[in-house]
Order: sequence, then structure tokens, then C-alpha cells
Amino acid sequence: MDGATTLDTRARIMETALDLFAEQGYQRTSMREIADRLGITKAAVFYHFPAKAQLLASLSEPLVEDVEVAIKDALYAAETTGDAERARWLLIESLLDTYLRHRRLLRILMHDLTVLAHDHAFQRFVTLAERIHQIVAGPGADLPGRVRAVQAIAMIGDPVVFFPDTPDERIREEILSGVRTLLQTSPVVPAQPGRPARPRHRRAGRPPALDAARAAEARRLHAAGTHTVTEIAEALGVSRATVYRHLAEPRD
Repeated sequence: MDGATTLDTRARIMETALDLFAEQGYQRTSMREIADRLGITKAAVFYHFPAKAQLLASLSEPLVEDVEVAIKDALYAAETTGDAERARWLLIESLLDTYLRHRRLLRILMHDLTVLAHDHAFQRFVTLAERIHQIVAGPGADLPGRVRAVQAIAMIGDPVVFFPDTPDERIREEILSGVRTLLQTSPVVPAQPGRPARPRHRRAGRPPALDAARAAEARRLHAAGTHTVTEIAEALGVSRATVYRHLAEPRD
């Protein structure tokens, strides 16, 4: 078996395993089923992957590597620009794009949570979580800021898993809108030497505008009748005047 054939067979095994894990779950899929789907012997599968756990770990490796790249890019942006806010959103959007690329795998992992205890690649991801939360919270963040950072990252992954049939672009737009709402509701000014972190108060003057996604969310809440304009404004982190202005705008 030459090198090219070996790599091709290994890739086919991984793709078939991903399909079967997605269809019927990791625990309910056997190595024999993977071999039968491919039309090869079970021994050939075990040649490349001595255990099913190693096969899952190989499938998880690209996800973890992409997360590591996202963290490195965000840290580089923070170091070279000194802009913690830019680094925060670079990481959030990069993580979301990573989750969308690997959404089938994430769904498999979340539906068979018992496998995570044995998935070494995913355990590496767990160790990266603290660095992710620190970047999103920003330097010198207080407890509310750190809590919101953890909440924001949780908001990224769960919808990707629980809305598998929603197109990537649509779910991406909704997820980012929700994260912006969370992080902008109670923004925090990072601590400076000799000065503790504190809530950032909006400057007086013309209220900030809403982007298209958040304006649509304001209209949806208002049309549903479940929130007052005051409550919508507080949720989106803008003034009541801003909400009224967008409610009055003609829709496309």
C-alpha cells in the first residue's frame, strides 16, 4: 500500500465515520459498520485507527487546531494594535466561523457527551477556553465583564448545534446579533493603573444607530408585543429614541 493510497483510505474512513456518527451517533456506530459502508475489511479500518476513540480524536483535531489559530490571531491583533475591542470581536467571529465549519462534528460531540471525557483533542479545546474568555473579557475586566465573556462564548456554540438545518449565513447573523446585545448591554471600561474597571456610560448627544440585524430584532420584539420600547432599548444598549427611529423606518 503506497503513501497516496494510505492517505486516501484514511481520509475516506474519516469522512465515512463522520457521516455515520452524524446519522446514528458515535456510541451506536461500530468499526464494522464503517468498514461495510466503505466496502473494505474491518482490519483495514483498524490498521489506520486502532480504536474508535482514536478515530474521533482525528476528526476533532482540525477543530482544535482552528481554535488555536483563532486565539493566536486575536492575541497578535491585541499586541500589534493595542485594541482589545478589535481582538475581542476578531476572536468571536473567528470562533463562530470555526464552529460553523465543524458543525456536524460539534453536534456529534454534544449529543454523545460521554465521549468527551475520552476525546483528547476536545480536552485540549477545554484548556483553551480560559484564554478565550480572557481575550473576550478584555484586560482588567471585573466579575460582570468576565461572566459576560463566558456567556458570550456559550452563545456562539449552542445555536450552531441546536439549529443544524439553518443556513450558515443566517445562523451566523443571529448569533452575532445576540452576542452584541449581551456585550453592549453592560459594557465595561478596562481597569487602568490605579483605577478599577467600571461600567461605560453612553456619551450624551445623538444616540448610536442599530445595525440591520439588531434593528430587525427591535422590530420583531415590538411586533410580538412581549417587550416595551424601554425594555427593547435596554436589551440592545441604546436609547428609546434610537429604537423609535428604527421602528419608524420603512422596511425593505
